[in-house]
Amino acid sequence: MAYSEKVMDHFANPRNVGELADASGVGEVGNSKCGDIMRMYIKVDHDVITDVRFKTFGCGAAIATSSMATELIKGKTIQEALKLTNAAVMEALDGLPPVKVHCSVLAEQAIKAAVKDYYERQGIDPTPFVGEIKECDHDHGCGCESC
Repeated sequence: MAYSEKVMDHFANPRNVGELADASGVGEVGNSKCGDIMRMYIKVDHDVITDVRFKTFGCGAAIATSSMATELIKGKTIQEALKLTNAAVMEALDGLPPVKVHCSVLAEQAIKAAVKDYYERQGIDPTPFVGEIKECDHDHGCGCESC
């Protein structure tokens, strides 16, 4: 299984690691099949994600996708962050091996979970903006909504 230089860099030198004590939203997602767990913290000011942090328990690809996802949404509006797809995370990392694509799905879901929490803290129903976040126990490509 070969990883790109960008994956290895984000694994060895992850960006935005840690917690935000004053987070506007916190989301946690996991994949029970592989055991990866991602927790994403966002700080929102006037609809812009001004800071983002993550804590990930998982493989190198899970850490790299978490790191890259935080880099891609920092400074973006909530609406822009919600448009970030797992495919965009993989592209920014110059690809992932097929058996690690689920890590990029978790990164996308972690962002959505943090935004969902943010909206709920504001007393706003997040469903029209975020949709439903569903866990997938299957291999990538199984045909479920997450894959």
